[in-house]
Amino acid sequence: MSLKPAIKPERPWFSSGPTAKRPGWSVQALESAPVGRSNRSKATVGRLRQALELTREILGIPAEYQVFFTPGSDTGAFEAAMWNLLGPRKVQLLAFESFGQLWANDATEHLKLDAEVLSASYGQLPDLSRIDPQADLVFPWNGTTSGVRVPNSDFINGHQGLVLCDATSAAFSMNLPWEKLDVITFSFQKALGGEAGIGALILSPKAVERLNSYDSGRPIPKVLRLKKKGEADMAILGGDAINTFSFLIIEDYLDALRWGAREGGLEALVARSEANAEALFQWVEKTPWIDFVAEVPETRSTTSVCLKFVAPEIQAQPSEVQAKLAAKVGSLLDIEGVAYDVTGYRAAPPGLRIWCGSTVETDDIEALLPWLEWGYAEAVAALKADGTITG
Repeated sequence: MSLKPAIKPERPWFSSGPTAKRPGWSVQALESAPVGRSNRSKATVGRLRQALELTREILGIPAEYQVFFTPGSDTGAFEAAMWNLLGPRKVQLLAFESFGQLWANDATEHLKLDAEVLSASYGQLPDLSRIDPQADLVFPWNGTTSGVRVPNSDFINGHQGLVLCDATSAAFSMNLPWEKLDVITFSFQKALGGEAGIGALILSPKAVERLNSYDSGRPIPKVLRLKKKGEADMAILGGDAINTFSFLIIEDYLDALRWGAREGGLEALVARSEANAEALFQWVEKTPWIDFVAEVPETRSTTSVCLKFVAPEIQAQPSEVQAKLAAKVGSLLDIEGVAYDVTGYRAAPPGLRIWCGSTVETDDIEALLPWLEWGYAEAVAALKADGTITG
C-alpha cells in the first residue's frame, strides 16, 4: 500500500455532467423558488425573464439574438434547432466525439438530410479545410467525451449557410464568436453546475429568417416546435416556456448566474476555468503514465480534460484491461471521497476525465493531483496482484 496524500480536495466534484455546484452552494439557494405556482404567473414569468436577461448579459449575447429555454436540456435544445431549421441546404456535421456523432445520426438516420459527416477518431479533429461555406454546419465547440475542442473560429469565416454550435461544455468557460454562430445551445448542468432538464437555445436573425422562410413539411412534436401558423413563434423565441418548467431548476440556475456575475462575469469565469486546466496540464506534462486524449495542444479542452494511460506496460494490455484500470482508479478515489465520477467516457480511450470548468476551484485541482498518483499506483498494483494485468 502506498502512502495516501495528506490533503483532500474540499470539493471532490469533478464530474463532467452534471458538474460541480458553484462554491458555497447549499440547498438554501432554492428557498425563494416560486414552487406551486402556475408557469404563467407573474412570479414564474419574472424568474424566467431574470434568467434570460442574466444569461444574455454575462455571455455578451448580441441584442438582436433570441434567447429562450427548451425542455430536454442541451439535447432538447439542439434537436429543436435541427428539426426546425435543417433541410433547404446541404448539411455538414463534425463528428469527433459522442454528441457530434449523435447529431450526425439524427441528420442521416432520422431527418434523412442531404448530409456529409466529417468524422475523426477520439483525440483528433476532422479536416476543417473541407468545410463548405455554402452548406449548413453542425458541430460541438467542445467535445465533452473526447477532450477535444475547435482551436478557434477561423474555419467559419464568411459562412453562407447556418452555423449550429453545441456549446454545452464551452458556455461560461470559453469565449464564443457570437457573430459567426447562428444557433448556440447549452445546458444548465454543464455550463454552471445547475440541475438537469432545461436547455438554452440562442438564435441569430439569420436563423429566425430560416424559420420564417422554410417549411420542412415534417411533423414536429410540441416540445421541439418553434413555429406557429407557418412562422417563427416569437412568443416562444421571446422567452415564453414551451412547456412547464421546474422552477427549482430555474432558481438554481439563477443562483449560479448571480454567482457568476459576482465573480466578475464571463472574463472571470473563463479565467477560472483556464487556471484549473493549467494546473492539471502542468501535472500531465511531467507525469509519464498519463497523457491527453487530444493530440494537438491547441485543441485541448479546458473544461472536460480527457486523459489516457500511456505507460508501456499498460498500453500493452487489451483495451478491456485498460478500462478495468480506469474503473479501479475511479472507484478508489470515490471511496476515499477525493474525486467523484472521473472515469473516462465509455467509448473514449480508457483513462480519466477531470472537469475543470468555472465552478471548480484551482486549489481542489491541485489537491487532487497527488491522489491521482496514489490511485493509479494502487489500482495497478491491485490488478497485477489478481492477474488482470499480465506481462
